[in-house]
Formats: sequence, structure tokens, C-alpha cells
Amino acid sequence: MARQSYLFTSESVSEGHPDKVCDRVSDSIVDLFLGKDPVSRVACETLTTTNQIVVAGEVRCSEKVTPEEIEATARDAVKDIGYEQDGFHWKNSNFQNFLHEQSADIAMGVDSGEKKEEGAGDQGIMFGYAVNETEALMPAPIQYSHEILRRMAAVRKSGERPEFEPDAKSQVTLRYENDKPVAVTSVVVSTQHTQGSTPADIKEMVRPIVSDVLGDMGMPPEDEFFVNPTGNFVIGGPDGDAGLTGRKIIVDTYGGAAPHGGGAFSGKDPTKVDRSAAYASRYLAKNVVAAGLADRCLIQLSYAIGVAKPLSVYVDLYGTGNVDEARLEAALQKVMDLSPRGIREHLKLNNPIYARTAAYGHFGRNAQDDGGFSWERTDLVDALKAAF
Repeated sequence: MARQSYLFTSESVSEGHPDKVCDRVSDSIVDLFLGKDPVSRVACETLTTTNQIVVAGEVRCSEKVTPEEIEATARDAVKDIGYEQDGFHWKNSNFQNFLHEQSADIAMGVDSGEKKEEGAGDQGIMFGYAVNETEALMPAPIQYSHEILRRMAAVRKSGERPEFEPDAKSQVTLRYENDKPVAVTSVVVSTQHTQGSTPADIKEMVRPIVSDVLGDMGMPPEDEFFVNPTGNFVIGGPDGDAGLTGRKIIVDTYGGAAPHGGGAFSGKDPTKVDRSAAYASRYLAKNVVAAGLADRCLIQLSYAIGVAKPLSVYVDLYGTGNVDEARLEAALQKVMDLSPRGIREHLKLNNPIYARTAAYGHFGRNAQDDGGFSWERTDLVDALKAAF
């Protein structure tokens, strides 16, 4: 029998974390290409370190995208995050571009043809998850962790808290009773800050933000509320640690509350099922929970490169469902075409909507009018209810 009482922890990192800087640059370049040609192919990796920004990967686009546009896009992303430091500056950092044409072998396997439907951009497994412990149907620890950092970034950028610098991390531990979150047992926040701010100063700046985010859940005991526990955090961002695209995949998804297939999202166009099928599986899981068919839902999809149909569809309702899981697996494939093309068209993924996903989670966000976070809609609820 599954445990009913336990502690569970999730962490988040801010848009100024070195790895998230890279995710943002990579996704901004994806948007640049999709804005020119909605069926562009992009696989862009970014490396950052002290005053260095390097991009590499494979691209294909029917319209011309100049090296100058790529560089300007990368620098604008870093500028928007807020990096104007001696060790990492949006304007002064050295920029290197190693993007090149997509492999013809990969293109041959993925492209549709006269007698071939468009195939998946790679093999792999993807997971989607939803749980009814928050309004967004996300696990509470990761949702709180994201929101703390999102609000810290907002007051930093507004000028209300100029002491905050872009690099930050958060971590929230909740106590669960009867499988429901009931109390916060500890919170950790580490934020880069201006020279001269004391640990006590920073703690009191962070406190009201954390308290407001946690709301009725309440603050942890004072000796379990840690802010900058090392005492000083002036040198941060890519100047403090090198960053790479795709190294925060648990932060990007469910904070460890559900399995992860291993593939990162950022820097990839939506023909890559690492991204699009992970979005589709979240979309389906969220609709299952929103329809009241279960309190928790995990969905796994699997694909082979060049093959259109999913190799498997697996559902686990953790004993919280009121429908048969095998029947649900069949119903999901009727309410949504799970081929790569079907996913992209259903969720309108061929739009430049990805830079905004690069920080504070790809899931648990609000669906937007231009198609951003379309996988957070709950428009399959009626169809799923009707299926049962």
C-alpha cells in the first residue's frame, strides 16, 4: 500500500540561473525560426560562462535567418533576464554561433512524403501528470517553488527590490497526510544580491513574498526558513557557474512528483516528440483529472523516429480513478490524434510561443490567446465524460 503520510520536496530555479539563461536563449532562437517559417526545424543548444554565449545545433528554414538576427535574439534574451554585470553582460559578452543545416538523414526519417506520414523526430518516452492538489492541477511543492521565484523576479524588474539579482533558487518541503498537502515544513531560497546587502536584509526582503505565496498553508518554523544559507551570493549567473540547455528537466516538469522520460524541451521545434508529446501527455492527464475521472493521472507515450503513431499509451490513476484504465487508454486515442502532426495541429504548436516556457515551468501555467501554453486547456473534459 502506498504511504499516506510523508514529506515531499521540490525545487525551482529562476530565469537568471545559468542553465535557465541557456534554455531562454535556445527557445528564443526556436521562436525566431518559427516566426519566419512555421515548419522550421530547430535543435539549438546553448552554453554560457563568464562573458561567453555559445550556440550550436541543427536548423532548417525556408526563409533566410541571418547570423546577425540570431546574435541579436540571443543578446535580447539575456538583456530581458537582466544581466548587465561585469562577469556576464548582454551587450559585452562574446557570442559564437555554430548552428548549421539539419542532417539529411534525420530529415528523411521525419519528413512526410507521398506515401509516408510525418514521423516522430526521435525515439523516446514522454510522461504527463496531473493531480488535484492545486487549482492548476499541479503538485503543490513545485507550484509554490515556481511562484516564489516568479514574484521575486517581478519585484526585481519593477525596481521595488533592486537588491535582488537575476540568479536564484527556491525549494519547498510539504507534509502530506492522507496523500494531501497539509503544512509547509521547510523553505529554502537562495538569491543573488547586490554587494553590501546582509543575509538578514535579504531574508526580510524574501519573507513577505514567501508568506504571500504560501497563503493558508502557512510559513515553516523559523529555524526551517533558510535564505542564502551560505551567507553571501554576489557572484552568480553564468559568471559563477557555466550553464547548458536542458539541465533542469525536473524543474521544467513536476518537481520529481512524476517520472520523466529524460528528454529536455528547450531549443527544440515541435516535431521533436521530447517536447510535443510531453505537452500532449500533460494535456491529456490534466483533462482526465479536470473531468473528475481521477484525483491523479500519469500518462506515458512512446515513439520511434520516423514512425507516426505512438508505440504505446499507458495510464496510471494511482488507485484514485473511477474508470477502467485500459478503457481510458483507448478513449484518449479517440479524443486526440497522437501522431506528431496531430499533436502539433491540435495544440497549435507551430507558433513562436516557446521563449515564455523557458523559466518557471512548462506546466501549471495559464493558456494564452496566441496559443501559448495551449496544453493547459481543459477543453477535452466533455469528450472524456461522454466516453464513459
